Amino acid sequence: MKISLIDNNSNRILQNNVISQIRELINAKNLERGDKLPSERVMSEKFNVKRNHIREAIRKLEFYGVLKSMSQSGTFLAIGLTGFNGIVDEIVSLDPPSFNELVETRISLELKTVRLASQRRTAQDLIRIKNALDAFSTKLSTGKDYLEEDLLFHLAIAKASKNSTMISLMLLITPPILTTYERETVCEGDEVFLEIKKHENIYLAIKSQDIELATKMMHKHFYKLSKHIEN
Repeated sequence: MKISLIDNNSNRILQNNVISQIRELINAKNLERGDKLPSERVMSEKFNVKRNHIREAIRKLEFYGVLKSMSQSGTFLAIGLTGFNGIVDEIVSLDPPSFNELVETRISLELKTVRLASQRRTAQDLIRIKNALDAFSTKLSTGKDYLEEDLLFHLAIAKASKNSTMISLMLLITPPILTTYERETVCEGDEVFLEIKKHENIYLAIKSQDIELATKMMHKHFYKLSKHIEN
């Protein structure tokens, strides 16, 4: 299942309803960590919903780590009942993140990943970052839409951090940012040369393994965007 932060409202309501019914079933059976849930077929018949809706709800709960599915064996409760109920409460109450919230998360992540990338980058990482930088520069300097190349540049930096969790979070928040990015408002007044230079400065700081300079350059790169979401 594709985990999305910006599912449409009707899909989210349906999925949360199925998740709530799964929770009620788990509590009614007083299951504990390691106990097996009923099959998808049984739950589909009991909840009067299609099996694919059961499957999507289970995979979302598995994504958050409260259930675990094993091929040919079934689905099991991955944590204790108290923790399960608390986490499910938070899952079903989550609202889709706003553009500003996505950007706040991205900036926080990137200030950390650039520090780690400066410490841990390999020669192959530098090639990957430079290739992404060149693609971004080409698109921007020729007046073409450069947003995807920009994000790929930042994903290359995240990959150089060697932190799988941070990479996963970047991959998770990238699609909704692409979908909701307010180009006209955020990018108004940007100068091509200066934008390319900001990216080059980040790359060069990572290349020289200057952690503080890389962080400073990344912070400078996000200054305008930070101000935009504050207003």
